[in-house]
Amino acid sequence: QVQLVESGGGLVQPGGSLTLSCAASGSIFSSNRMGWYRQAPGEQRELVATITTGYSTNYADSVKGRLTISRDNAQNTVYLHMNSLKPEDTAVYYCKYENLQYGVAFGNSWGQGTQVTVSS
Repeated sequence: QVQLVESGGGLVQPGGSLTLSCAASGSIFSSNRMGWYRQAPGEQRELVATITTGYSTNYADSVKGRLTISRDNAQNTVYLHMNSLKPEDTAVYYCKYENLQYGVAFGNSWGQGTQVTVSS
């Protein structure tokens, strides 16, 4: 079992920046994928970005060029650097962890979520 602790959410004005952090602990595989998903009120949870231990990344089209995912493998921590934020980025952001073996993901865990509100 893997535990995830998120931090860094808050209120920011349009055009502002924010960085989210997610620290993983527990039974962590040497090969894994961590990422961020978000859920706005009345909407389904959607992918924001993911990154593997090999630093392969995947982004939703809506955030490319504005949000950047990174990780510190030694600290088992993933970050989401958010720039040029828009009101439509307002959502609860969830961290997700998945084990990887031969390119197949299994055994996922979710964080508790952190609120990001973009408003003037």
